[in-house]
Amino acid sequence: METLRFASSGTGGDDDDGDLYSGFDTVHPALDIKNLEADHGFQEAVRTSYGRRPPTQSRIPTTAARLNSAAPPRLGTSLGTAAPLHSSLGGGAGGGGGGSSDGLRRPMTSMRGTGYTSHGSVFDPLHQANKGPAPALISKTEESAEEKIKALERRVMTLIEESCTAAAKGEVRLALERAKEASSKERSLIRQREQAGLSDGHNLDLTFSVLFNLANQYAANDMFTEALNTYQVITKDRMFNNSGRLRVNMGNIYYKMNQYNKAVKFYRMALDQVPNTHKSMRIKIMHNIGLVFVRMGQYSEACTSFEYIMQEEANFKTGLDLVTAYFALGDKERMKKGFLRLLECQLDIDDDEKYTTTTEDTQANLILEVIRNDPLRKMERQMKQEAERSILTAAKLISPAIENNFSDGYNWCVEVIKNSQYADLANDLEINKAVMFLRQKNFKDAVDTLKMFEKKETKVASTAATNLSFLYFLQNETELAERYALMARDSNGYNDAALVNLGNCCYQRSDYEKAREHYIAALDIDASCVEALYNLGLTNKKLSRYEDALDSLLKMHAIVRNYPPVVYQIAHLYQLLNDNDQASECHTVTFQVTWR
Repeated sequence: METLRFASSGTGGDDDDGDLYSGFDTVHPALDIKNLEADHGFQEAVRTSYGRRPPTQSRIPTTAARLNSAAPPRLGTSLGTAAPLHSSLGGGAGGGGGGSSDGLRRPMTSMRGTGYTSHGSVFDPLHQANKGPAPALISKTEESAEEKIKALERRVMTLIEESCTAAAKGEVRLALERAKEASSKERSLIRQREQAGLSDGHNLDLTFSVLFNLANQYAANDMFTEALNTYQVITKDRMFNNSGRLRVNMGNIYYKMNQYNKAVKFYRMALDQVPNTHKSMRIKIMHNIGLVFVRMGQYSEACTSFEYIMQEEANFKTGLDLVTAYFALGDKERMKKGFLRLLECQLDIDDDEKYTTTTEDTQANLILEVIRNDPLRKMERQMKQEAERSILTAAKLISPAIENNFSDGYNWCVEVIKNSQYADLANDLEINKAVMFLRQKNFKDAVDTLKMFEKKETKVASTAATNLSFLYFLQNETELAERYALMARDSNGYNDAALVNLGNCCYQRSDYEKAREHYIAALDIDASCVEALYNLGLTNKKLSRYEDALDSLLKMHAIVRNYPPVVYQIAHLYQLLNDNDQASECHTVTFQVTWR
């Protein structure tokens, strides 16, 4: 049995066994490169992989290439050529020449083959440098059918918005043009969808918006036939949900055309389309029906519509319409019942005391100052004014009719109002009673009625004193007129009518400077007070202030056009200012207005 041998780590023994590096200079047959030139397979591989490359440019060996060429031969690197292999350092025999035995020299580094050199040659591994500049960028491909359709939809929506904006500004002609253009674009959009086979994606909302806006703009331009035809297209298309409500618009158009029977027909058709859950909408349609019956003189049918509304959702406007219908029928009892029902309507707004300053807190006062005139407060004022106007108008209407004489009728209305939640309006009705006496030239009863407010510290007392001052001035009782005018001014410092009456009393006494001051104070309160403007012009004329007088009268002429006394005074002032041409023109206008 053969015994294994191990290399000893000692220094003794024979040379073969003691040499640690023995055997390392022996080349394995598989790694012997001496016979590579005769190896057909290796030469074939070199020829197919690298043999087609152009030979690299020979370089002068650097200092590193002058190394001893006695190093053991190695395999070639990836930068080698098909030539006989040599040392990877490219060194030859000796230190000076540094060339290989076949005369070829290798580059210093492995970057030369990829195109990088120390001479700054261009990196062009694909050999495209001689093909000229790069071609121009490829233009954007044509839009697809869907992209074109979406762009056209956006254009249609833009036209609708422009039409609505123009209509809001009152430019109805421009709004109609934009609506027509949107309709034309929308029809083109439908054709493109059909051609592209995208009919299933038809935008119904866009079609409805286009047709609805077009119909509205036709109606705004008084093109009623075209508007009705457009609305009919919408209402007959079952694909549009809730389109039946648009029959209300059609009814409105027939109402404007004085075709009341058709208006009632379409209102009722629209009412059938509105569900009971939409109570407010149904009430508005019923109110329209009642108004049409009033126009037709069918007051009983109108009362039926208004009574239904007052039972479902009472409001002041409908209550006034109901009282008016009862008045047209001449039914005294129903007029009283209608008036009582009107007073039962609720005014859901806060008290005015909330907006008064009651604390010394600066921050709270600033907040009150802000909300005192904010949009919500303005809306509350409008609602209150609407309620007061409806109640007073109804009382003025029925007072002469519900009793044997209008005085007893007013007394009944006043008592009813005093017992309601709107007791403050009773004083206004008393003032109106005095005005009615004045219209009948019953000055005694008018004075007696107004004197009832002398001891009341309210705004109504100021109004009553103003009217008393006017009455006494008409009766040439200047002292009493001035006394009540002062009382009215003291009760309400912002009563411009009281200041006008004071100025009139001073003018009557020829105290023109004092009268001028009162008129100017009245204009400071209300710049459009025509009485103060006219009287100030006359006062300045008396004071020989012709320019100031002309200025006041021209302002009044701008408010009240072609009022003969004003035009005459303006012509006379031009005469006094030696402007005969203007004076002649004004006198001509006076003549034409007087004889018209």
